[in-house]
Amino acid sequence: MCGIAGFVTGKRIDAEEVLERMGRTLNHRGPDGKGFFFDEKAGLGFSHARLSVIDLTETGHQPMTSETGRFVVAYNGEIYNHLELRKKIDEETGTFWKGDSDTETLLRAFEIWGIPQTLSQLVGMFAIALFDKKNQLLYLIRDRMGEKPLYYGDVNGSFVFGSELWPIYVFPGFVNEISRDAVALYMKHGSIPDPYSIFENVHKLTPGTTLTYEIETGQITKAVYWSASEQYKQNQSNLFEGTAEEGIRLLDKKIRNAVDIQMHTTDVPIGAFLSGGVDSSLISAMMQSMSNVPINTFSIGFDVPEYNEAEYAKKVAQHLGTNHYEKYVTGKDALDVVPEIPKIYAEPFSESSQIPTFLVSKIAKEKVTVCLSGDAGDELFGGYERYRLANNTWNKISRIPSIGRNFVSKGIKAAPYDLLYGLLSGLKRTNSTGKQINFADKLVKFAPLLQFTNRGDFYSKGFLTHNLAAENWVNGSKGVATVLSEGEFNFDSFYDEMMAMDQISYLPNNNLVKVDRSAMANSLEVRVPMLDFRVIDFAQSLPVTLKIHNGKMKWILRQVLYQYVPEYLIERPKMGFGVPLAHWLRNDLRDWTENLIDQKALSEQGVFNTRLVRNAWKDHLSGKKNMEYFLWDVLVFQSWVENQKTLSNVK
Repeated sequence: MCGIAGFVTGKRIDAEEVLERMGRTLNHRGPDGKGFFFDEKAGLGFSHARLSVIDLTETGHQPMTSETGRFVVAYNGEIYNHLELRKKIDEETGTFWKGDSDTETLLRAFEIWGIPQTLSQLVGMFAIALFDKKNQLLYLIRDRMGEKPLYYGDVNGSFVFGSELWPIYVFPGFVNEISRDAVALYMKHGSIPDPYSIFENVHKLTPGTTLTYEIETGQITKAVYWSASEQYKQNQSNLFEGTAEEGIRLLDKKIRNAVDIQMHTTDVPIGAFLSGGVDSSLISAMMQSMSNVPINTFSIGFDVPEYNEAEYAKKVAQHLGTNHYEKYVTGKDALDVVPEIPKIYAEPFSESSQIPTFLVSKIAKEKVTVCLSGDAGDELFGGYERYRLANNTWNKISRIPSIGRNFVSKGIKAAPYDLLYGLLSGLKRTNSTGKQINFADKLVKFAPLLQFTNRGDFYSKGFLTHNLAAENWVNGSKGVATVLSEGEFNFDSFYDEMMAMDQISYLPNNNLVKVDRSAMANSLEVRVPMLDFRVIDFAQSLPVTLKIHNGKMKWILRQVLYQYVPEYLIERPKMGFGVPLAHWLRNDLRDWTENLIDQKALSEQGVFNTRLVRNAWKDHLSGKKNMEYFLWDVLVFQSWVENQKTLSNVK
């Protein structure tokens, strides 16, 4: 695991100094070593910051040049099956190996098999920069599901790239403006989805994509070598036809194989995140079943009871016999992390569970260098409650003529909120965690859903977008297309359609961003066994009845888990890895919030509609509405802007 950066430029710069400066911004991703490469003829430079995980010696040093001298690589990630690839290479060529690193394996594979054939065989997570000296080409390559980040763009006429925005920001002449359209996307999703970034002319490479930069002409071409949505369609046309028992047995084997290879492809201490839910419990259980000694597990708890899962994680850990470490998070702990968020993410990112993810990574790093995570189980096996809610709601409202739905929607929108609140406040109900349900708030948020005419828009805009009117909140934004608006998701099952959308949008742009940045800010590598593409293929080929069975979400995954952990330890209302954000904003974070969204400051900045922001804050404080997500988006952005004022110190 590492950080990479580089450039191609025709300008006169002090290449050594620039590469050193770019690498310095990635110290957190790679504290164990620095490496640089510069080709004067091409004007191409690579900078590499190393976190030593495989082959801790100098033979794993990057940037690395191939045996023939044709290729130079700087890459971030791990190739889990590199020993298997070495064996194949040995059978074909009888190569002499200098060391044990997966980087050397990767380079030799590129030389022997070429890029497409090599990529088709890689099992791992990676962001690769590869220089072909012979053909004067630079390749940027991102892994299938987007576990590892890779930014690129134009900076004052130079082509610049990096694992994060920081090295791009410190490249000489960087003056790229903030994109108002990107801010609007951020206000919709809590993140900025690929291929966009917060800056104009800087982009994220889409998962499963190779970018080729012709050094002589500056021409850029992109090719998709693997697509989650296309793969899903192919797998759905060849559905698994075995029995449920056969499916459980096969899934157990595939996930075990993924855990095994990720658990044992390392030369450093390893552990697991454990929340006590289905996914993390399964990964932890499989790890412990393959270990002769107790593994290390880590969890976070909250001092607000309805958000606290630590007690469940502890019970699972006790059953498995792991060395378990936990930390309870208070409002003060959150307040301490909040100023670090802009530094951790480099661009606005407001998935609120970023705070506990950062903190659990911090305690894990005290004991290990690598952690396995249960991420992606929800997207692959139908775990989100929103899937069931969207499916059931669409089945009901789609029977109503659109003219009737539009009439009701407009009527709700036109009604004064205080009137709705007064009329519905007598309905005393609590949710699964014991919190009082605000029916007026839910009705207002439900009203826009009535106007959608197809189920794809109903889910992508109604459930994956928490601010449909984001353009109204951001001054000067016009709206841009995303993979959700451009893609076609025609599946027989609405459930599969929703999972496919999440696999190409929410998973890479929210969950994986959160995990990567939170962990790497602590110099911790996180691996996700369920994103082994062989697990993905099998999950996508399963009939939806094995994923969601008799109303039980992630049914088949649960059956695999219950072979390791008793059902009574797992079956309870799902909390998710959330935080008591609404409570914190009204209490521990209230002064911080007020300072960042001061009316004068908002007006002078000019990015947000001041009236909408201030009204949202007022409504949230009153307790009549829960505006936590809207406000958190604004607050994280404002905090990021404040941090920008100090970035000149990094240059």
